[in-house]
Amino acid sequence: MSSRTPWRARAGTALLAVLAGIGAFAVPGPALADSPSESRQTVTYHGYRVEVPADWQVVDLAENPRACLRFDRPAVYLGEPADQNDCPSGVVGRTAGIVVQPITARSAGQATAATARTQRGKATAPSAASSNDTIQIAVEDAGVLVTAAHTPQTESLVRGVLASADLTRGAERTALPSAAQRSDVAPLAAAGPQPGSYLGKGFDACTAPSQAAMNAWQASSPYSAVGVYISGSFRGCAQPNLTASWVTAQTNNGWRLFPIDVGRQAPCTSYSLKISTDPATAKSQGVTAAAGAITAASNLGIPAGSAIYSDIEAYNSTASCKAAVMSYLSGWTERLHSSGYLSGLYSSAASGIQDAAGEYNNSAYTRVDHLFYAWWNGAADTNTGSYVPSTYWSNHQRIHQYAGEVTESYGGYSITIDRDYLDVGNGTVPPPSCTGANFNFTAYNTVQNGSSGDQVKAAQCLLKAAGFDPGTPDGAFGPATTTAARNFQTSKGLGADGVVGAKTWTALLSSGSTPTIQNGSTGEAVTRLQRALTAALGRTVAIDGAFGPGTTQAARDYQSSRGLGADGIVGPATWSALQSGK
Repeated sequence: MSSRTPWRARAGTALLAVLAGIGAFAVPGPALADSPSESRQTVTYHGYRVEVPADWQVVDLAENPRACLRFDRPAVYLGEPADQNDCPSGVVGRTAGIVVQPITARSAGQATAATARTQRGKATAPSAASSNDTIQIAVEDAGVLVTAAHTPQTESLVRGVLASADLTRGAERTALPSAAQRSDVAPLAAAGPQPGSYLGKGFDACTAPSQAAMNAWQASSPYSAVGVYISGSFRGCAQPNLTASWVTAQTNNGWRLFPIDVGRQAPCTSYSLKISTDPATAKSQGVTAAAGAITAASNLGIPAGSAIYSDIEAYNSTASCKAAVMSYLSGWTERLHSSGYLSGLYSSAASGIQDAAGEYNNSAYTRVDHLFYAWWNGAADTNTGSYVPSTYWSNHQRIHQYAGEVTESYGGYSITIDRDYLDVGNGTVPPPSCTGANFNFTAYNTVQNGSSGDQVKAAQCLLKAAGFDPGTPDGAFGPATTTAARNFQTSKGLGADGVVGAKTWTALLSSGSTPTIQNGSTGEAVTRLQRALTAALGRTVAIDGAFGPGTTQAARDYQSSRGLGADGIVGPATWSALQSGK
């Protein structure tokens, strides 16, 4: 039995689309400004100039357009990648790296509303958000799209590189076109849930193949399904082809897609991004991963009803490691269900899959809907041997990766793939529930009749927990939610307008027990406090369940502004003010 080395990739939202990496090693390092000048090199492309560490590889894609954009070693890639890339099957690890490519119709398809745009004359956006350990900036005055991959350990180094940027006289402006300005944008809609109902062969590869390759393989290969890596901060290859247009084109042509997220790995491995050994934290991490996967799927037009597979590579299981993985998958599954998606697990048959089978009937964990298992026995079937009883996941819920790291060629296009055999069905997604709902936001926006999304669902769940039933927590703010909000507001002496704004959010988020907590406290009450302070103060308070200096200052600021003793200790008076929506 063998499971592939974790090079898997796909950045599915456009922001994630150019690169990301997975693997065992991270290279921590100081911010670039801390490095002596002799340890740096200057790199210029299209008038965009940055300083990078001297030991980073610089790859000119004009000279080597089929180079594999990989981040298991620090590198800068300059230029536009080819439609097909020569990626090996064993890309392992993420360190740090940057892609600088021209703004074209093709590269514009990789951007989203989350892509930072620099102000005129500015070459950097050091405060740009990182999503799945990826930062993307459109430097329009140089006509380039810059995408930077990092790990938690190397983020400061990467931000230092971005902050070093300036423009030369050779810079020429090209604006990043919006979707409305582009003629190549296909509708954001796959041809139904993916992979849907399908029995037959498929494959997965490090990068989504070009349209020409997909057409050639459709005409002459035995495959009709393809695995695509849509999200996760631990992916290994760049994804210049995978856009909403690509998804629409393939599914319209009859291909079935099985979307994959590559995120945290088992704690009993040497990977740099691990699941926590604390089950509650592990479950929360699974929720967070699923939320990112849902966003990626939505941006790619992969609809609710689709299955998304969490890639957890092979590990040597222990009791604590198994509990962590199963807790993570519970959060993953519950969050996917809350948005109408099915959940899947990819792993080695001898580790993650066997562990999931061992807990199949354990109500302490929420069971995944589909299995995608690596067992390289060469048999194109969905038999699981001794790893999983034949009665488990037996209702068209299996994908077997039966051979790996093989190169095949059809119609003149060679791709290194893993071979898969699918027996999958549409399945039925459980109705939305509050289990696994996300309550942690950097800001709590006003929501009201007609609003939709995760914050609406959070408000619905909080109203329900407070005893004011808004109906099914489906993320759609309708009349029932308005009535529940009004009744809650009346109970708190707030203006009963049915609109969930700052005061109502504060009262909802702080509901519950009122223990005295202060610097050094941890736990659920601290989490509730941090959420409520974020809403009440109108600024982001880190929500991590740990009462540290930041929470202390936020508590003091709240107490001072509400006429309370500003000691940073949250006792009955502070809780009372919060729960009254003050």
